[in-house]
Amino acid sequence: MSEPLVALRGLAVDFGGAPALRGIDLAVAPGEALGLVGESGCGKSVTWLAALGLLPGRARVTGSVRLGGEELLGAPPAVLDRVRGGRVAMIFQDPASSLNPVHRIGRQVAEALGLHGGLRGAVARAEARRLLDQVGIPDAGRRLDAYPHELSGGQSQRVMIAMALASRPELLVADEPTTALDVTIQAQILELLGALRRETGMALVLISHDLGVVAETCERVAVMYAGRIVEEAPVGRLFERPTHPYTQGLLGALPPLDGPRRPLAAIPGGVPEPGAMPPGCAFAPRCTQAEPACAAGVPEAVAVEPGHAAACLRATRDLVPA
Repeated sequence: MSEPLVALRGLAVDFGGAPALRGIDLAVAPGEALGLVGESGCGKSVTWLAALGLLPGRARVTGSVRLGGEELLGAPPAVLDRVRGGRVAMIFQDPASSLNPVHRIGRQVAEALGLHGGLRGAVARAEARRLLDQVGIPDAGRRLDAYPHELSGGQSQRVMIAMALASRPELLVADEPTTALDVTIQAQILELLGALRRETGMALVLISHDLGVVAETCERVAVMYAGRIVEEAPVGRLFERPTHPYTQGLLGALPPLDGPRRPLAAIPGGVPEPGAMPPGCAFAPRCTQAEPACAAGVPEAVAVEPGHAAACLRATRDLVPA
């Protein structure tokens, strides 16, 4: 991978002694599309909220987050204000809760343009209209005067993408951006994100439960479980040769598109609570391949092959640490 745009090293978060993240090492290259997958409670959203300094004060965050060589953890508020919504933008799964219901769409997009581009008045309104056009909102000029409740879910998410693009970010973090939308609108939003990446050259981190969405949108995928990355690989390789039993379980739960029908495989149990983490490998109590050695220590990520690493004692035994 080329010199990373963003590099997370040993990123850890705990809330009152309960570890939500347990040492995240992850890098995103300029222009890359990275998928971050795993069950609810694995720490996907917390990873990027911690990286951008958006967690509440009671969270203790350690490690390193570097953006283009600049350290963000512990950075002054003025530095973080310049980065958040500027070089790095983030959109969330429920656009309706992110838009102010009492302000018109045009005003909200123009506010982002003023904060990060210094645009005001008619110039900001013209640029807001251009952004709404760019994200595919029909009759953009009239929609500038609409309130959020007058838009559909898909249109609201397009507005949030337009606001994120206002600063021409180098990285867009999309946290479950299609979860609240129906299937046809999901496809349109994903197609839009792909087109915007090609047009602007920005990098994309797509947080999702949906492996199919990640397969269509991303070039590389990291699988998270219980606050750690347990497998990381190019998308095609991960789907063809999953190594970690957790990844195998996630893929086994997907219905086949062709061939004979078969029962879907479910992973028994649930993600452990941060304050009740089992010894050794956190997935061992749910793993059908677990052995006594799995409880002896947390497995390190090792290279399965170039660009593909997994943190599993059994699957990667005798391989060289990544």
